[in-house]
Amino acid sequence: MMSRCLFFFVFGIVIQLSHGIEFNVTKDGKLCLYANLELTFSVTYEDLDNQTQTAVFALTDDANSTKSTCDAKNSMLMLNFGEGHAFSITFSKIEEVYEADVVTFTYNLGDPVHFPNSKSKEPTVARGLLDIKNIGMDTCYSCKSEDLIESGDVNMTLWDVQIQAFISDGNKSSEISSCPADEPISSTTAAPNATTTTVPTTLAPNTTTLAPNTTTLAPNTTTLAPNTTTLAPNTTTLAPNTTTMPVPTTTPVPTLPVPSTGNYSIRTENGTVCLLANFGLRIGIKGEEMNLDPNMANVSGSCGVNSSELTLASKKMTIRFTFTNDTKKFRLHDLNISVSTSSGNFSVENSSLNLWEASIGSSYMCNKEQTFNITDTLSIHTFSLHVQPFGVNKGVFSTAHECSVDDPNILVPIIVGAALAGLILIVVIAYVIGRRKTYVGYQTL
Repeated sequence: MMSRCLFFFVFGIVIQLSHGIEFNVTKDGKLCLYANLELTFSVTYEDLDNQTQTAVFALTDDANSTKSTCDAKNSMLMLNFGEGHAFSITFSKIEEVYEADVVTFTYNLGDPVHFPNSKSKEPTVARGLLDIKNIGMDTCYSCKSEDLIESGDVNMTLWDVQIQAFISDGNKSSEISSCPADEPISSTTAAPNATTTTVPTTLAPNTTTLAPNTTTLAPNTTTLAPNTTTLAPNTTTLAPNTTTMPVPTTTPVPTLPVPSTGNYSIRTENGTVCLLANFGLRIGIKGEEMNLDPNMANVSGSCGVNSSELTLASKKMTIRFTFTNDTKKFRLHDLNISVSTSSGNFSVENSSLNLWEASIGSSYMCNKEQTFNITDTLSIHTFSLHVQPFGVNKGVFSTAHECSVDDPNILVPIIVGAALAGLILIVVIAYVIGRRKTYVGYQTL
């Protein structure tokens, strides 16, 4: 409890001490992307004593945007700082609006300043989604409120943000588009006043009771009239109950179409294809399903001797496949997914998978739909799957190892075995029946 309180105390100090940093990205001598933001990071890592530590730090003053890019339909704010750390946001233009796609944070665990006594010294990548959508062209996005992005062991917090991802005339726009968190909350006190207008209708029975009070001579006859009038409201209250019954039936569940098959490839620095993957993909998370549109996905990755990686990033999801090999066989070992759904943003990872296994020098193929439960909350569905993360020759797939669902030959031994078992069972039953008849035929003299 003490360490948790200390963490939040330190994190608060970092936020207070941090300040906004302005970045101006130019192309052909003209401003094409503008950003001014405050940013802090919280990273959990393991030290040399196998103890969990938490590093909390802000974007440093030496951050630069020299690797940022601007294009007609895509732009990227890339901020490099410290010893091998980088933070980036990609944006895409859709007709007359733009939105943020993927947030990527690469941090170097070998940095002794931010990660003292870290057990790992390797660069590590965390990805997430930033809720910036439907921002008009030549409009500057603004958000003073804190925006927390969670991705595994990493929390990224942005605030006092001003970003214009696409600038057409070389000048930052004065027109501001504020985030929902900054917008004033509308008052909801008018609704109770509206409901009080029904009160006079309840006063009618009370006014009828005033008449008996003024005539004291005939209380018995006048008291019967209110008793009969009070029964009428009881009968009228039944009608609303009957009219509300059909409402829950108007919620049809849409059926997703089969996802389109994407053809993905990763090349080495000399242009040689080193990874091939073709598949249609659907993910299910928190009871919600969505298809990956290959036409809207940005493809990246890397190839190594013992590990290869394929990353697909679209507007709503980022998926990273990590393949490993043991010199004889390869398999899908790690799957990391960051996704934005109607119920929020989620980041899920499983690094102990053993899927899509095949021999090195061959490929893995499964044409039928397959469903894999990655975690308790995440499942993936693949269609027309064909992958080869190692040993690609001349840019084409090698001989495929087919999954058991696709292989019709596996049914032959099953059918033959079942037939033989049935035949043997029939022979045994016939033999037993024959022996019993023979035994009954001989009687003692």
